[in-house]
Amino acid sequence: MSSRTVIRGGLVITASDEIHADVLIEDGRIAALAASGTSAAEAWTAERVIDATGKYVIPGGVDGHTHMEMPFGGTKAADTFETGTRAAAWGGTTTIVDFAIQSVGGALREGLDAWHAKAEGNCAIDYGFHMIVSDVNEDTLKEMDLLVEEGVTSFKQFMAYPGVFYSDDGQILRAMQRAADNGGLIMMHAENGIAIDVLVEQALARGETDPRYHGEVRKALLEAEATHRAIKLAQVAGAPLYVVHVSAMEAVAELARARDEGLPVFGETCPQYLFLSTDNLAEPDFEGAKYVCSTPLRPKDHQAKLWQGLRTNDLQVVSTDHCPFCFVGQKELGRGDFSKIPNGMPGVENRMDLLHQGVVDGHISRRRWIEIACASPARMFGLYPKKGTIAPGADADVVIYDPHAEQTVSAETHHMNVDYSAYEGKRLTGRVETVLSRGELVITEREYTGHAGHGVYTPRSTSQYLN
Repeated sequence: MSSRTVIRGGLVITASDEIHADVLIEDGRIAALAASGTSAAEAWTAERVIDATGKYVIPGGVDGHTHMEMPFGGTKAADTFETGTRAAAWGGTTTIVDFAIQSVGGALREGLDAWHAKAEGNCAIDYGFHMIVSDVNEDTLKEMDLLVEEGVTSFKQFMAYPGVFYSDDGQILRAMQRAADNGGLIMMHAENGIAIDVLVEQALARGETDPRYHGEVRKALLEAEATHRAIKLAQVAGAPLYVVHVSAMEAVAELARARDEGLPVFGETCPQYLFLSTDNLAEPDFEGAKYVCSTPLRPKDHQAKLWQGLRTNDLQVVSTDHCPFCFVGQKELGRGDFSKIPNGMPGVENRMDLLHQGVVDGHISRRRWIEIACASPARMFGLYPKKGTIAPGADADVVIYDPHAEQTVSAETHHMNVDYSAYEGKRLTGRVETVLSRGELVITEREYTGHAGHGVYTPRSTSQYLN
């Protein structure tokens, strides 16, 4: 049985166009668009008609950086694949790419299988995986080729966290050389972890234990230095590079310089760096622990440079790095020692709305909003045009967005499985009203109508930014 839905009367916004159009959905895919009110559009019949008059019709968001159920420092992220993908849907995101983790001494395949087992049958929206490479050796390098063939086409390495995920420059170079050959994309956590560990030790010895010192020891210069080093290693390897969660203006400058030289270097930032700052890390009574993530929040003057980078395309993507830990019982592990606070913040539900606020505030255009939140991540991670746009043949991942609705962000009303909101009390203009995933209603006029198991694993092609 074929199923048809028509969305009428909305303003369809993609990365390239804004058009008042009706959208015909057939069997889970976009079948056609036609200008609203024309005879072509009026002729469409469907079992389900959605009135989007006065609303935006936008592609479902693609969040290319989440960590559901991620183990960290003796605990694990509070969102499961079930709760995390449901919250993502509430926020207008219809695809996530999460990180499977290789254990040191283990195979990539073991890590990938473990993450498949966590996610399968539990997701409300579609999902893919990147692979965290913690142990570069000959076996790992061979496995990278196999993973690319089966649709896991990006590999994350860490210049931070010695003793956990850290790779030295030689290991990074080897992985980059492999990616240059197999079409994979290396994603880099660019912070000089060896130097940071020295500064952590010195700070604690001075009795500087509060959360705010997390931001002080993880210096912007050490993010910039690592970004520069990653770019040069990628250049030596002849490989593309994607730098995750860029937070410092000095790191943006390194990316901009490399891109001006024509290098295939790309950068992502996250809403927390656009809207929060070291002022939050300094909140009294250990409240600052809620804002401990790495790279850390920076002083407010970095925000303007990040928005500028998004406008000039020196930064291409906004992802969340969603890795929530509850304040009670998890963040509290670091009372008296900031280095023991689990690193990570909730945000998968807030990204689309916060970026729309960026439109309202004049930082970016509507089309750029869709580009950095939907189209660019889909292209970057080999999901376009199946995901990230509204065009014939694309999956019918569609959001009806009310640009005039007002909301106040709060842990009382969010759907993430965490006991605080990083944006508590923030007033936003714009809100998700209805969400379709492959033509199925997941959020219907602000009610959850989806279910665990609707979301399917989505293999990815190699990055479409890199020819």
